[in-house]
Amino acid sequence: MQVEYRLKEDGDLSVQIAGAIRDAIVAGRLIVDERLPSEAELAEQFDVSRPTVREALKRLAAQNLIRTRRGASGGAFVNRLRFEDAHGQQITTSTLLLSMNAVDFETACEARYALERACVPLAAARRGPDHLATMRAEIHRQGQPGLSDESFCASDVAFHRALVDAAGNPVLSYQLAGAVEAMQPLMNMITFSARSRARILALHGAIADALEARDAARAEAELAALAAYTIELADDVRARRRARAEAAGGAPGTGQ
Repeated sequence: MQVEYRLKEDGDLSVQIAGAIRDAIVAGRLIVDERLPSEAELAEQFDVSRPTVREALKRLAAQNLIRTRRGASGGAFVNRLRFEDAHGQQITTSTLLLSMNAVDFETACEARYALERACVPLAAARRGPDHLATMRAEIHRQGQPGLSDESFCASDVAFHRALVDAAGNPVLSYQLAGAVEAMQPLMNMITFSARSRARILALHGAIADALEARDAARAEAELAALAAYTIELADDVRARRRARAEAAGGAPGTGQ
C-alpha cells in the first residue's frame, strides 16, 4: 500500500498522516482487513519519525478505523467500522456542538422531534416484539414510585432510542444517536422540574400503543403532542425563573 500524500510543514504531521490513511480507507484504496505497512515503512514513506507514525496510528485506532495485533502475523489492519461503533462519537460531537454553540432550546427541540418523526412511519411498519418490549419496560420503569430524576431521564432516552431503532434503518439510527442521546438529556435537564411524569407516561403509552397497532398517523400525532408539551414546559420553567429573578431584584435590602 502506498498512500499518496504531501505533508505540510506547518501542520501537525501525525494528524496529516492519519488523515491520509483515513482518506485511503474511505476511497477504497485500503480495504477491510488489509494490513498497513509497518511503522518503519510508513515513517520512510512519509519521511517522519516512527513516534510520529505511532501517534497517527493511535488516532486512527481511536476512531475505530484500524485495529492492531501483536506477534509475527501482527501489525495494523483496516477495521470494518460498524454504525454501532460510531454511535459514541456521534453523541459526543452533538453534545459538544450544542454546548459550545449555545443552541437555544426551541432549535434543539425542533430538530430532535423533526428527526424522530421521520422514523415513525418506518417504526410502525417494522417494529418487532423486542422494540415494543423495551418501550413497555421503560414505561413501567418510569411509573415506579421513588424513581430519581436522573433515572427517569435515562429511561426517557432509552424509550426514544427504542422507537428510533424500531425503524430498522441503521443509517437513521446513527444519525439520530446525537439527536436522542445528546439533545434529549439536555431537554430533560431543563424541563425535569416542571414536568408531570403522569402526562409523559400517558404520551409514551399512547405512542407505544400506536406503534403496536402499526398506526403511524396516530403515533406521529402523539409524538407531536409530546413535542408541544416539551416546549410548554420550557416556557413554564423560563417564566418561573423570570418571576424569581424579578422578585429577588425588587426585594427590600437588595440595594436595587
